[in-house]
Amino acid sequence: MEVGAGDRFLRLLIARSEDPVLLEATVRAARSRSELVAALPEEETRRHVRALVGGVLAALEDGGPSGEVLAAAERLGSDRARQGVPVAAFLDGFQAGRAHLVRTLVAEGRRTGVPDAALLDGVTRIDEITTALVHRMVHAHRITELEMARTAREARVQMLRQLLHGEAVPVLAPLDAAGAYHCVVSDVSDPAVAARLETELTAAGPGLCGLVDGRFAALAARLPAPVPAGPLLVAAPPARPADVGPMYGLGRRALRAGAAAGLTGLRELADLALLTVTEAEPEFGGLLAAALLPGLDPDEPFHRELAETGLAYLDHGGRIEPTAAALHVHGNTVKYRIRRLRELTGRPLYDPSDGAAVARTANWWWALHRWLAAAAT
Repeated sequence: MEVGAGDRFLRLLIARSEDPVLLEATVRAARSRSELVAALPEEETRRHVRALVGGVLAALEDGGPSGEVLAAAERLGSDRARQGVPVAAFLDGFQAGRAHLVRTLVAEGRRTGVPDAALLDGVTRIDEITTALVHRMVHAHRITELEMARTAREARVQMLRQLLHGEAVPVLAPLDAAGAYHCVVSDVSDPAVAARLETELTAAGPGLCGLVDGRFAALAARLPAPVPAGPLLVAAPPARPADVGPMYGLGRRALRAGAAAGLTGLRELADLALLTVTEAEPEFGGLLAAALLPGLDPDEPFHRELAETGLAYLDHGGRIEPTAAALHVHGNTVKYRIRRLRELTGRPLYDPSDGAAVARTANWWWALHRWLAAAAT
């Protein structure tokens, strides 16, 4: 396009736009202001500087940036996002290159006699054009970052789902195929609560969290200490990612049993073994309740108090004071209720001298637990 005789700044820019010395100096200026830009291949910076100089020149000739020039700016912003260059570092490099280019052109214009008014007008027009280009670059950079974050996170969560469902898939970062992770399950479906739990579970070490089967689940290298309060979480013993499928199944079963028992907070899967097994066999529990607790009436509130006390007594190893503290009653009240329970059932609740004490205690615990569950319905 022919340049008007009066537009000496534009004539100067056209003359210098292909100057390899100016191009290289502008490239060095851009790379010197940003370590992350400098870490990219030099040809990558050179390619973008050449494209932007050409874009500014075309915009000056056309009275504003064309769609093609704006698209080039968007590609630059998107490329930098994919290269992992933050927008601030990216703009530092861009502005440094622009400033060097403008300073050089102004100095050259003054040397060759371009009027100051023409130089000022030219710099102002360049600023207007580069501002429009920056807006496009920043927008494209942020859009690409969001798309990459969604894509990367979804890929990681999909891997988590596949591992927990027992599928053989490649184990990628942030997990280590040779590492060991606690499989943590919950009934949390609220995204805000899930985000808080993810922060707590990954603060102690690497892990991967997400919604699996509609509920929050995680693979965590270490469990948080102290144990966080809040909704019930069940944590399995550490296992390699390829072996967590069965742990997930057991954890879900334990979670259902723990929720039915009114438990909250983080619980070890092994600690819920008896509760999980007995919860899965309600008929057996009913048989034990009928055999061991025939004298208790579920419609009698005092009998329900006796059963609750008996269950707490077993949970605390047959010790009076811890049982009383858990029930918020006096120790003598516990002694009286245990005595009445024995009178009504005709047999002792806890007898450490019994050769089958463990099995009998487990049967008592199961019977009381099932009796109370049935009485509550």
